[in-house]
Amino acid sequence: MIVKAKLKYLRTSPRKVKSVADLIEGKGVDEALAILKFVQKSSSKPLLKLINSAVSNATQKDKKIDADDLLVKSIIVTAGPTLKRWLPRSMGRANRILKRTTHITLVLIDK
Repeated sequence: MIVKAKLKYLRTSPRKVKSVADLIEGKGVDEALAILKFVQKSSSKPLLKLINSAVSNATQKDKKIDADDLLVKSIIVTAGPTLKRWLPRSMGRANRILKRTTHITLVLIDK
């Protein structure tokens, strides 16, 4: 059984999320949750919530599925839209600030 969960418009750059997502890809759900609890990166909390959401989706879809039997098949991190802001500088100039967003797609399967 394949279960998907998506997180869109996360206000963190994809590069930062990808470093944490690579740690949990291919692991069991219980192991991935344990890893994310101890990783000291800001993007670990949204990923933790996303995995819990995917497990909840799986148990709602099929009551026989046990959360311990699920495996993180893939986690896809893509860039979302970028918010463009301006920072005033001296002599009438301005610097552009890019506030990046991220879309994450998580796929769980049975072992």
